[in-house]
Amino acid sequence: MTHIKPSAAIRKNYNEISELCKRSGEPVYLTKNGEGDLVVMDIEAFAKRESMLRLRETLVAAEEGWLNGKSGYSIEEVSNMMKVAVKEVLDGEEK
Repeated sequence: MTHIKPSAAIRKNYNEISELCKRSGEPVYLTKNGEGDLVVMDIEAFAKRESMLRLRETLVAAEEGWLNGKSGYSIEEVSNMMKVAVKEVLDGEEK
């Protein structure tokens, strides 16, 4: 559901808008003089959205590379890389 509020609402009802953002997990669109002006959202929802966008960018880049003939990794290679990464995390190392 899209939530649209006048910009004055943020000054008058900050706590209400903050709660709406947290409860819905969706952005709230603020208008000024009837025109779109700002978007506010819960910080956790924003972080999740940003993370998903970065993942999508990575997947699109990988797919474009594959379509352009760039070779990828085999399942065995990925499995070995993941084992190394997990071991590094468990051992507290960075390489």
